[in-house]
Amino acid sequence: MPRRELVIGENDGGQRLDKFLTKTFPNLPQAVLYKCVRQKDVRLNGARCRPESRLAAGDRLSLYWQEEFFQQKPQEYDFLKAPAKLNIVYEDENILLLDKKPGLIVHPDENYHFDSLIARVQHYLYDKGEYRPQEENSFAPALVNRIDRNTGGIVMAAKNAEALRVLNQKVKDRELQKLYLCVARGRLDQKAGELRGYLFKDEKKNRVYVRGTSCPGAKTIRTRYRVLEERGDFSLLEVELLTGRTHQIRAHLASIGHPLAGDGKYGKNPRAKGAAFPYQALCSYRLGFRFTSPAGVLEYLNGRDFQVREVWFMEEFLKLG
Repeated sequence: MPRRELVIGENDGGQRLDKFLTKTFPNLPQAVLYKCVRQKDVRLNGARCRPESRLAAGDRLSLYWQEEFFQQKPQEYDFLKAPAKLNIVYEDENILLLDKKPGLIVHPDENYHFDSLIARVQHYLYDKGEYRPQEENSFAPALVNRIDRNTGGIVMAAKNAEALRVLNQKVKDRELQKLYLCVARGRLDQKAGELRGYLFKDEKKNRVYVRGTSCPGAKTIRTRYRVLEERGDFSLLEVELLTGRTHQIRAHLASIGHPLAGDGKYGKNPRAKGAAFPYQALCSYRLGFRFTSPAGVLEYLNGRDFQVREVWFMEEFLKLG
């Protein structure tokens, strides 16, 4: 008799067997996992299987390994320690579009505390009865994109595995249009254009550097912008990332002498750190779905645009002389 039997649910279908087992049983070492599969201690619908076997909803897994490698579901969930409050731009049965406020982390980091955007999402959906972790083998609602802690704007969350798969593919294939608003120091000579450069990341400093010529490890970056308004020594820009790199907007504009207001990391000129901007004046304010290939359960979103209701730094910008 198997020690455990699992029926694959909708959110677990489509995964490789080894990936599913790794997420579902974190106490199971990888070497033991592959040995169990090789020795037929894991059976798929009663038959021998391989690590790369694809699971489908309704499949039955029979597991024969030692009890110590099974891990019980926790009775208490860390995400319940986070607030359930969200700033929702849009919601349906598959996705959430959230207006993340500056200062909130999207995922727990090395200085982990329980309040993060993903924890709030899971708490919110748990309270609604749309996320039942005790019924899931490996899936949990997940964020599709991320933005810096001190940057605000739209973050996408998937409520189910199929929506997550589709959105991850659309991000990879660049079938989403993301527009940013930002306040930059100074007045740009060209009121619209495309910036090109090469970005190098220093992992130890969590900082990037932009150069005009390529160097080992550098990645090409392209940043499109247009000036919407100028007030005093500051410019309001709309920016579209043609490549998506770490800190790209902040570092690219700083490299041409126009760092973002409130940006203490890339703002070389002290005046660029302020007016009264407590964070870098940057917001991912608009999202458009521009599918050029089938989108499955999310096809209904094609051609739609969503925008945050308020951009936190606009009031401060409008006060500038």
